[in-house]
Formats: sequence, structure tokens, C-alpha cells
Amino acid sequence: MDVPILQGGMGIGVSLERLAGAVAAQGGMGTISAAFCGFQEPDFIENFNEANLRALTRQIRRARELAKGAGVIAVNVMVAATQYATSVRTALQAGADAVVCGAGLPKDLPGIAEEVPESQAALAPVVSGGRSAALICKLWDRRYHRTPDFVVLEGPLAGGHLGFSPEEAREAQAGRPKPLLTLLREVLEALGPFREKYGRDIPVFVAGGVKNGAEMRRYMAEGAAGAQFATRFIATEECDASSAYKQRLLDAKPEDITIVQSPVGMPGRALQSPLIRRVESGTQPKITRCNRCLSVCDCKTAPYCISKALISAVNGDWENGLFFCGANAGDVNALSTVKAQMEQIQEEWRTNA
Repeated sequence: MDVPILQGGMGIGVSLERLAGAVAAQGGMGTISAAFCGFQEPDFIENFNEANLRALTRQIRRARELAKGAGVIAVNVMVAATQYATSVRTALQAGADAVVCGAGLPKDLPGIAEEVPESQAALAPVVSGGRSAALICKLWDRRYHRTPDFVVLEGPLAGGHLGFSPEEAREAQAGRPKPLLTLLREVLEALGPFREKYGRDIPVFVAGGVKNGAEMRRYMAEGAAGAQFATRFIATEECDASSAYKQRLLDAKPEDITIVQSPVGMPGRALQSPLIRRVESGTQPKITRCNRCLSVCDCKTAPYCISKALISAVNGDWENGLFFCGANAGDVNALSTVKAQMEQIQEEWRTNA
């Protein structure tokens, strides 16, 4: 990876091969979201599992073609997904350079990777602070005699699923977040014993509310290896989401962003869409069809089907969609390109050196 910029995985269908390949082509880490990535396959409803794995393989290979030998192609896999293990194996078999796992702690990720010995892919957890970083390192050390190859630290201002309580997420939305710098220091301290034991660095990339390259520079001065950006890449020509999805983001104001409860069992940050208002008022219709896509979701009690809501969103259906976004989505107001975004972040980073 030539530049210390990661593009966050965004599902369903927001970051697939076009976005990931374009970011990698500019020297960064482009990330495909494995979350139900086969939703455009003609047999998605009838053959849910097969469609997702088939699409993921094709998307990884196409992203690598678009990257033209530059950067890194990563795959983000949700631990909460029932296809978690098979998605990881498929990503490794298809030649992904890295697998990043969030929406739960990937306690067994190294064991799954050992089933694909030909892969040399980097393995990384998404953590929310020092406690979760220490826990995953202790588990991997004891069970697999290894450490993460890098760590993504997502603070409470991130988009999508959050590793914080609903109260902490709302505090952050109200402008009272636990400083990302504090969390970074906690994570670096937690990783210290494992860096020493294994004689190698464990790079930490900060995410969630990092506005620009200047902020990335400040975190790097405190020990971060770089930063992950996500929401700003939605408003690019190469983003895999529909133009209607992108326009909703461009039209969003800070007051349109809210904290929602996800069927994953975690709070999430999203736009206040009609779906969210129906859920809050108790008028959202009950789930009528379930693919058992999430191990932690009970369709009998879940307030809505998250896969259906995210697919509706990526297709631009404002009435029925769940539009995940970061806390700074209100600052994104112009369509751009990946090249322009990557150059802007790097210019801000170097200018503030």
C-alpha cells in the first residue's frame, strides 16, 4: 500500500469492485463489503448463499483488474453474518490481500484462514477501544500464536454498526464523543505487549469522524499508521451505489443523521429515513420472509429486515431504505471521483506535515 488510506467497507452493495478497485489503483486499500454482495445475482432469493459467494469471487477478481497492480484489495466480513466463515474462506481463495472483520470480534479468524494455506492475506479486526484490542490479541496469541496484521479502530462517530452502547453513540452524535485520540492511545497501549512478544509492529488505522488528511496527520503523529475513510467515498462516480443513494447523502444535513437500533444487535448511524420513522413509531410492517442472513437476528422480534432495508437503500428507495452514514455526512455536498478524493486527502496530509 503506497499511501496510508483505507476505504471502509460499506454494505450492502455500496463498496464493491468498482469503488475498491479505484481506491487501490490510487495506492490505498480498497475494501469490498461481503455483506450479501450477491444481491444483484438473478438467483439471489432462491440461492442466497451460493449467489453471495459467487459474486464475491467475481468482485475480488474484477477489483484486482481495476487496481492494475497497485494498492491493496481487502474484503470486509461481518462476524454477525451466518456466512462469516464461508465468506472469509471465499475471499482468501479468490486472492484478497486482506480480510477485515467487524460487527463482532473475529475470535476464530486465524483458524478459518489456516484452512486456505495458499493465502498470505493480512488479517485484521475492527475494534472500538483498548479492551477489545487486548481481548482479540490475547485470544489469537493463545489459540493461534499470532497477532493481527493490523487493526482498524472505529470510534463512536463512524457510520454503520458501532461497537458502542446506544447511549455512547447518542452522546457522540450530540457532540460529546469519547475522543478518538484517547481510544487510539488505549489501543496502542493494549497492543504494546504483543508487539514486543512477536517483535513486529501492529499498525493501527483510525476511523470514524476523521474529516480529512490534516486530521489523519495529527493521529499519525500520535502513533496511528493512517486512517480509514468511508462516507466521503460514497459521493464519488466510482461508488457502486445508485445515483439516487448518492443524492440522498449529498442532500443530507447534520440534523438528518440519527442513531438506530440494528437487528445485528448493535446501534448504528444512519439517515433519518421514512423506514426509521416507522420503526420508531411502531408502524413498520413485520418481516414476512427471512434468509437467516444474521446469526444474531430473530425475524420474529426484529424491528425490520436489515438486508432488505440496505438493498432498498443502495437502489435509492428512500421510503424503505436504511441509509448508513458517518457523523460528518452533512459535510459531503458534491459529487467527486476517487482520484480527486485520494489526492485531496494526501495534499491535506502533506501540507500539514
